[in-house]
Amino acid sequence: MGNTFHWAPNTTILFPDEIDAFYDATTRWTIYKPPAYSAVIRPGTEADVVQAVKLAGSHRVPFLATGGRHGYTTTLGNIQSGLEIDLSQLNIVVIDLESATMTIGGGATFADVMDPVHEAGFEIPTGSSSCPGMVGATVGAGVGRYSGVYGLIIDSLLSAHLVTAGGRLIEVSKRSNPELFWAIRGAGANFGIITSAVYQLQTPINRGLAVNADFIFSASVASAYFKALQTFNGSLPAELATASVIRYNETLNEPEILANWVYMGPEDRAREIMAPILDINPPIASSVVPWNKIIATAGFQIDPLLCQDEVPRAIYSANVRNLSASTYDLMFQKMGSFYADYPAARSSLIEMEIFPNQAAFSVPYEETAYPWRDALGNMIFLFSWSGDNSTVIEAANSLGRELRDDFVTTSGYPDLSVYINYAYGDEEIEQIYGKDKLPRLAQLKKTWDPNDFFSYNNKLPNKYP
Repeated sequence: MGNTFHWAPNTTILFPDEIDAFYDATTRWTIYKPPAYSAVIRPGTEADVVQAVKLAGSHRVPFLATGGRHGYTTTLGNIQSGLEIDLSQLNIVVIDLESATMTIGGGATFADVMDPVHEAGFEIPTGSSSCPGMVGATVGAGVGRYSGVYGLIIDSLLSAHLVTAGGRLIEVSKRSNPELFWAIRGAGANFGIITSAVYQLQTPINRGLAVNADFIFSASVASAYFKALQTFNGSLPAELATASVIRYNETLNEPEILANWVYMGPEDRAREIMAPILDINPPIASSVVPWNKIIATAGFQIDPLLCQDEVPRAIYSANVRNLSASTYDLMFQKMGSFYADYPAARSSLIEMEIFPNQAAFSVPYEETAYPWRDALGNMIFLFSWSGDNSTVIEAANSLGRELRDDFVTTSGYPDLSVYINYAYGDEEIEQIYGKDKLPRLAQLKKTWDPNDFFSYNNKLPNKYP
């Protein structure tokens, strides 16, 4: 494959017969409807990313750039006999203290970033798990616990180096290719491969400390918890974020709720604000942790489980701007029945991310391509199973679509809206990108990727309507 190209000494080219190395380079977070590769190029330089794109383009080989290999839209499965461009070697993290900025490589994960930023005396918004690539999360928008204080991750993005479909390495920012910079902040996987990115860092709030509180709610008090959640409609403080997981308790043989609440402020104020939750009197583990240890601490240290690779996962999602206890009750009941009927799928769970949106919403709607800045919650219906039983898989997907429809009814949106990084892949493009964003996005797609090289991650059209 690489005979007519001159590659850097640290660039690696792998084929399936190199079993261990190829497996290591293609291991994914989810193995449900995955892409399939005939070769992997692991570039050691930005120039070799350019070469890889030119090589694939000239031979019309479908390709996908990967960072944390955490993407899970089923549209990625349209890549068969393709080329993976593995960016894992491009994982630099460089902090500029004077300008309070960070430059990272396209393969850096949140795990790579958090400690260096903290040690330099800054903060930056991240996702809610350590394993995703930061750039991959960014170009979808980047929701997280600090959205109320610092905005979305795209709101911290200052510039990026991007390899275009034509095989050019360019800079995108508000000053350089500003139209493309607008597009990559919300629909970035459609326009090129980001090899490096520069972010604005933030001065820590509350001295960089946060209160982490983890709770367990049994099935008997689930309804009380959902009612308490609903009381935060329209009143969720910018410094308070929560993620609740509905899961199966094998010991009690019933569903339960694991709830994580994080407050970026003093402990006494945290207890005042969380009073509706504390009043239920659940088991609690509470501690004050530096911001860079929130992910490692949250949910009784659930991050390694959430980051486990090579697991079949079918994931549906819906954004909400309204919190509805009755919808949560219905969902809890349906999951209880599902767990009872399909024991092989008891590793399935529902994650209810409810993140404040004050800072995210304060950014003008026209500033970026991302359309859902007013979302208060992202509901994630994650179905997983053991074995290859088609009946279980069909039931999981059926319930995923059903729950998604249930949440739309009370979401506060007129139709389904989905954060692109959580999209299953069967949604209408308007439900992902927003109807009023699509004409501009389609025109930019036609300009920058007329041959649809970047067309496997919830593809944009090059004409709309």
